[in-house]
Amino acid sequence: MKNISSLIAVALVSVIAVGAAAQDYEVPRTEWGQPDLQGVWNWSSNVPMQRPARFGDRQFLTAEEVEEAARRRAAADANSDAALPIEGVDGSYNDFWVENAGIGDNIRTSHIIYPENGRLPELQEGVVEQQGVYGGITTGESRPVRIAAGGIGADGPEDRGLSERCIIGFNAGPPLIPSLYNNNLQIFQNRDTAVLMTEMIHDARIVPLYDSAEEMESLHNDIRFYTGDSRGYWDGDTLVVETKNFNGLSASFGQAGTSYDKVLTEKFTRVGPYTVDYEFTVDDPSTYTDRFTGIVAMTKVAGLLYEYGCHEGNYGMENILRGARVEERLAAEGQL
Repeated sequence: MKNISSLIAVALVSVIAVGAAAQDYEVPRTEWGQPDLQGVWNWSSNVPMQRPARFGDRQFLTAEEVEEAARRRAAADANSDAALPIEGVDGSYNDFWVENAGIGDNIRTSHIIYPENGRLPELQEGVVEQQGVYGGITTGESRPVRIAAGGIGADGPEDRGLSERCIIGFNAGPPLIPSLYNNNLQIFQNRDTAVLMTEMIHDARIVPLYDSAEEMESLHNDIRFYTGDSRGYWDGDTLVVETKNFNGLSASFGQAGTSYDKVLTEKFTRVGPYTVDYEFTVDDPSTYTDRFTGIVAMTKVAGLLYEYGCHEGNYGMENILRGARVEERLAAEGQL
């Protein structure tokens, strides 16, 4: 863990030094003359989605703040090494798998850059919100469950979050949100199509490409999907993907809203040999009082993307429901 912290500190300093060189970067092209975005990209990050109030409207950390953050992480890693249990997995299992220290975006104060305070806009009055919990606890929320992780109870599989039911990944969106693990995207391209395949739930969005935003066709309003319908075009060297026709059965963002009226605009721009800037804008007037925009840096992965087998060998759903039935029986027998 200490070695990892040292690498993070070096990476943070390197990002600052490489920034000037990136301005002279010449984007590689496909055989069709389009910017080449193909490959596997990782969007892990330990930057908060929303900006802590102490930074105000400032988007970037200072060099001193970057160094201090590295020192704090090194100290935390040292303490966590000493605190790991000798046996059992309660305190160490997730820590082993966590991948939230991305390279390239760690000097930001938040991923959200608009509104200027780096915070999500206020919710519209009466917007539905669901707070997910793990295990068999019942929250009192009503179906359908629109949140990705956790659940609202354990009466049946319909009470569990969308990722537990293997419908959509808890970080795969769209938009793509840095999370604990599996923050990987593979991009495929040909002349008329781009494919965005996430590791989580191995979901593949097939994006037909048009000559401009004005020429993009749209699906009929009655045809809707969990991940919406994506169409795209090239704006210079930036791949722009517009997604709408969400089915309303997932939250608009996080735990709020229903996504039904959401329009998502994503921009993929290769800014270096190992970096793609990913920008997303959520415009959902039924959920938020304003649109909001975020930026996440993606780093090239020298490896392959393997299938995420969500249901195969996964006993989580079965055991949550079985445990809930045992608790109900014990309660009926007066043993709880």
